[in-house]
Amino acid sequence: MKPFTYSRPADVSEALSATGQAGTKFLGGGTNLIDLMKMGVEHPAHLVDIGRLPLNAVEEKAGGIRIGAMARNSDVASHALIRERHPLLSQALLSGASPQIRNMATIGGNLLQRTRCYYFYDSTYAECNKRVPGSGCAAIHGYNRIHAILGASEHCIATHPSDMAVALSALDAHVVVQSSKGERSIPIDTFYRLPGATPEIETDLKPGELITAVDLPATPGGGARSHYLKVRDRNSFAFALVSVAAVLDVGADGRISHARLALGGVSHKPWRSVAGEAALHGREAAAPAFREAAEIVVKGSHPYRYNGFKVELARRAMVRALMTASAAV
Repeated sequence: MKPFTYSRPADVSEALSATGQAGTKFLGGGTNLIDLMKMGVEHPAHLVDIGRLPLNAVEEKAGGIRIGAMARNSDVASHALIRERHPLLSQALLSGASPQIRNMATIGGNLLQRTRCYYFYDSTYAECNKRVPGSGCAAIHGYNRIHAILGASEHCIATHPSDMAVALSALDAHVVVQSSKGERSIPIDTFYRLPGATPEIETDLKPGELITAVDLPATPGGGARSHYLKVRDRNSFAFALVSVAAVLDVGADGRISHARLALGGVSHKPWRSVAGEAALHGREAAAPAFREAAEIVVKGSHPYRYNGFKVELARRAMVRALMTASAAV
């Protein structure tokens, strides 16, 4: 680990003023950044510890809920407002990492955690366009079992690791950021970027911006008919091979009036399928419609040598998640 300087600001304004130094990184819970520093992937010149900033509230706001960026994952998962109105988010948070990590990890840090690609984490591999732009992608011709099948490019086939972000995508969340120029709200589906030719640029964050909150709008149907399904190699502290966040609003006639569907473990960002959702509108909440929607979502997928199984796994996971969501009351 290379030497770095450290500061702990007393408020948001002081934290933002510290970003003028080149190579500055914000430190929240540190569950991802510190690992990356130890492994020689991240080399911040200056760490700004925002762990004590008053950004940990979970409160009602404008008909929805605002979650402070410094709220701990475990606290958000167990919060009464989240469990009652957005059980999908609670399920996703509880499926991520271990209890010890959830007790340290923050909402803002979770949004910014980086890929778990083997080649990205192992700096002995020279080819990684995320670490060294222009060096190539070792995963394309390497062991790519955990890698993307949707939205990848010739420059990167890594996947996004966050369970929470997949649920937030299905919940139409907005990421609230602040800088010296003021505050802005970014829809989560545009907050993350596909790799294209610049996989090292992962989000829409601008230099000097700090995530301060996540806003959740009210969910049609109250969010009761929702489910987060995570398929992984083991139930303890493993990242998703495929995950599905499903939200349905089903009328008294048994037909779907509102649907939201997002996938994890299959792309560089949480994969939201507008076409798959549209195929569910007005349909009976039953397996035939769910299978058709799942087929639409995986259409155009591009598996690699070792991850072709993900295509069928994604189909089945979507149907199962939608079936479970439709049966919830």
